[in-house]
Amino acid sequence: MERLEIIDNGRRRRFSKEKKLQIVAESYLEPGLCATTARRHGISRSQLYEWRRLARAWQLEASADVGFIPALLVPEIGPAAGAFPQTSRIEVVSANGHRVIVDRDVDVEALIRIMRGLETLR
Repeated sequence: MERLEIIDNGRRRRFSKEKKLQIVAESYLEPGLCATTARRHGISRSQLYEWRRLARAWQLEASADVGFIPALLVPEIGPAAGAFPQTSRIEVVSANGHRVIVDRDVDVEALIRIMRGLETLR
């Protein structure tokens, strides 16, 4: 008769939304190393990719203050320097390709509401 050791009880682990978002954010800090992040937290790569997809679709938010908005900073190209006052603008591109260009003084909460609305459009 062999000795059998039970290491795991087989129950699913439960992660809070905050913990999932923390793991997703960490996975974006190491581009191309999703597997390393997943292994570090004891989850499968496919699970991490699913959480990333849900975060991009606004379905994994912990609260109204937390979310991911992909942003691309584009320098403003305009007439010669001094012709117009310099303003900094940000172009925000949603996961489904909608673009919004805003000044640096934008109300962030309003921008988040706009981006959520754009994410619902297909």
